[in-house]
Amino acid sequence: MVKKALVTGATGYVGGRLVTQLLAEGFDVRVMARHPEKMRDYPWISQVEVVQGDAEDASSIHKVLSGVEIAYYMLHSLSEHDGYEIIETRMATNFGKVAKESGVKRIVYLGGISPVNSKLSIHLESRRNTGEILRNSGVPTTELRAAIILGSGSASFEMLRYLTERLPFMITPKWLNNRVQPIAIRDVLHYLVKAGQETTDQSHIGDIGGPDVMYYKEMMQRYAKVAGLRPRTIVTVPVLTPRLSSHWVSLVTPVPRRLALPLVDSLVNEVVVSEELDVRKFLPEPENGLLDFNTAVEYALNKVRNQDVQTRWSSASVPGAPSEPLPTDPDWSGGSLYVDLREQETTETPENLWKVIEGIGGKNGYYSLPFLWEIRGLFDRLIGGVGLRRGRRDPEHLYVGETVDFWRVERCDRGQLLRLRAEMKLPGLAWLELIVDHTENGKTLFRQRATYRPSGLFGHIYWWAVAPFHVFVFGFMVKRIPAKAEKL
Repeated sequence: MVKKALVTGATGYVGGRLVTQLLAEGFDVRVMARHPEKMRDYPWISQVEVVQGDAEDASSIHKVLSGVEIAYYMLHSLSEHDGYEIIETRMATNFGKVAKESGVKRIVYLGGISPVNSKLSIHLESRRNTGEILRNSGVPTTELRAAIILGSGSASFEMLRYLTERLPFMITPKWLNNRVQPIAIRDVLHYLVKAGQETTDQSHIGDIGGPDVMYYKEMMQRYAKVAGLRPRTIVTVPVLTPRLSSHWVSLVTPVPRRLALPLVDSLVNEVVVSEELDVRKFLPEPENGLLDFNTAVEYALNKVRNQDVQTRWSSASVPGAPSEPLPTDPDWSGGSLYVDLREQETTETPENLWKVIEGIGGKNGYYSLPFLWEIRGLFDRLIGGVGLRRGRRDPEHLYVGETVDFWRVERCDRGQLLRLRAEMKLPGLAWLELIVDHTENGKTLFRQRATYRPSGLFGHIYWWAVAPFHVFVFGFMVKRIPAKAEKL
């Protein structure tokens, strides 16, 4: 029989891939989204039912869970703000209560390995607390607990990749001598799907991990070997706290400090599969066995090199995005609005102009002075922002909701309009629009509009402080993007 499965967190790294796997296994998939319109470009969108809902609002998820047999709970609030554990408790409580009222037969939850008799980080404590709340809801719950997930685009893998590739010599915190048991994303998805196929009415807790147990330091050396790098020189010292380490991680890797801190904090604990909670006691292994560390890394690196990354950690929404509609009136919300509008005619076709526009960012850059963008990206990282290192998922095509460096795609009308919403640290809200238009004489018109809504006095000061640089940044862009199109 076809099962009706709900996937929450489908814009996230694991959730987005889980949807594809469930469809392949014949599930009837429903997806919960706070902003359904932002998911229109996902490759599986025509094969699923999308229902608006927000786990923080219990009244909004009754419709979401109606008729659902299996509910995959993939929600977390790591990137929200301080006190995320309170939000996670509220969301899990609401979800469990409504799932029970709606007759859901099983909840499947992906959490983190929680060592027994150890003082847990806030992150791991919140993960364990969420699983406990869902199990106590009265709905049979399968809680799968993983440590580091190895796969192209995962936050943990990106941290490992950037730290190892960029730093041949490292002074590191003592927790690099702790043991970890990473698992490949392929095997995580296997266990999640199998959990949804359970027919018992019992709750389970299962630790999931790959076949290799190693020290974190050893993991970095093994990554270097698979990647064809020289052995890294790693010196551990006891004075680097998780908070200090998270600042360093945010400077070197694409992962912002707000997300790096809870991830780094969790590495203070040894995260190894417990014999008592081994998932293989109630779920079967993949038919061909679990991927070992080296193979999992090799697969992930091939995906990165071939630019075939299906989902990324940065795809999940962060505070402020999706945003309110772009303001067009200076009196919007009673505030001021600054606009930098530039236009450039070209004899090139609209199709070629659009190719250049849709390819903006990542390795292609912004067609203006690269060092100015690098300075802005570095400054953003120094104050805790995401910077430029998130890059792009795909070098040619974009879909609504994904990230491009420190922007998020808010609107993408193929061949006509690309709107990017700024996610760098700003005293206000900012957008960049790139538009393909036509002139009366039959030429193609490229229109470029930067819009900024300041927040408070400092927001106004910021605009006027950076305005002199716009002639170099936006002035070069408006000329070079059409010129790039003419060279295609």
